[in-house]
Amino acid sequence: MEKKNILKGVLFVGMGASIYGMLATFVKMSYNDGFTTSEVTTAQFILGLVGLLILNIIQTKTSKTKLSAPTAKEAKMLMLAGTSLGCTSLFYYIAVQYINVSIAIVLLMQSVWFSVVVESVMAKKFPNAKKVIATIIVLLGTVLATNLINMEVEIDWHGIFWGLLAAASFTMTMFTSNTLATHLPVLRKSITMLCGGTVVVLIFLFFAQIGPMYFDGLRSFYLNFTENTQHIRPFDYSIFWTYGFILALFGTIIPPILFNLGFPNAGLGLGSIISSLELPVSVTMAFMLLNEKVILIQWLGIVLILFAIVLMNLPSKNGQNEIRMSH
Repeated sequence: MEKKNILKGVLFVGMGASIYGMLATFVKMSYNDGFTTSEVTTAQFILGLVGLLILNIIQTKTSKTKLSAPTAKEAKMLMLAGTSLGCTSLFYYIAVQYINVSIAIVLLMQSVWFSVVVESVMAKKFPNAKKVIATIIVLLGTVLATNLINMEVEIDWHGIFWGLLAAASFTMTMFTSNTLATHLPVLRKSITMLCGGTVVVLIFLFFAQIGPMYFDGLRSFYLNFTENTQHIRPFDYSIFWTYGFILALFGTIIPPILFNLGFPNAGLGLGSIISSLELPVSVTMAFMLLNEKVILIQWLGIVLILFAIVLMNLPSKNGQNEIRMSH
């Protein structure tokens, strides 16, 4: 492969990771302005669908060859896989309600070793020494990056729970997006998966905000489960023209396109290493825009996690990369 193509791939993946890394900071800012998780995710996914629909129409009109379309079975499988995409955003954004962005992104990165576990179970084979060492490094880095060794620091365990659920859901998204209907054009595959994610988000919107407003049974259940009356109010449509456009661009439109353009040129191993830029970018954005305190020991933990990702994606003896890490 030409060096120019590798460089182009690295730039695309790097830009995609950096943009995606900014997302949680804008979510936190929207919370500070009074918007709810259901409003944030609904605006992001609906505007993302509209944006991808427009791009699909443009691609179809301008393409000189007939583009592949998913079969009915492939469409169902992609939409089902897309539900994990919606769950990842929901769980991650709920986690951000309880904990700092800098800690939430570290929890999301647990998908690195979650992938190793899933891969080993599917292959019915114990992971090799390199993966085991990388997993241990990730766990050590997580302890440092979340500052758990400082017993004076109180971390809301609700945030830890939802953050780990987001990592588990993200792991599922990675495996399905890398294996299902790989022959389809990027935009068609993305919009089909996003449809599945949107269904999840709209169901959450009903049960978390709209339903409790109009149905006493749902209201009682919601209050018993969350003890939160703040979110039981009419949907605030201003989210669409305040944060919605940014969230859709940074979360569901630009990064997937850049990743899918970049990974074929950069290769999975190098691309995965570059995509880990999302972690320091997310922490830096939270530090700069949200004034979140990030101490030296946390930066050390982040460096360890990045090192583990590099180690895990170094080529094996047969020249093949061991694990797939992409959005």
